[in-house]
Amino acid sequence: MSKHNRNFELTISDIDLIEAALHVTKRDLSMDALNETASMLPADAAKDSLRRIDDLLGRLHNQKIFYRPAKGTYLGG
Repeated sequence: MSKHNRNFELTISDIDLIEAALHVTKRDLSMDALNETASMLPADAAKDSLRRIDDLLGRLHNQKIFYRPAKGTYLGG
């Protein structure tokens, strides 16, 4: 029986592209739901897709390491 590949060789730009594509897909599904237009997916499938996209975007966000200086005051902006 085959096993799943657990070692991925993705760059930061690859992850950024995936994240951007997820945001576009989420926006399109949300706009369809807001405008109540007929989308390619049934309503329940669209809601499930939005939930799964939100979950994945959250997991991607939680894996990021944000820079904070060890000493001194952080000036964001």
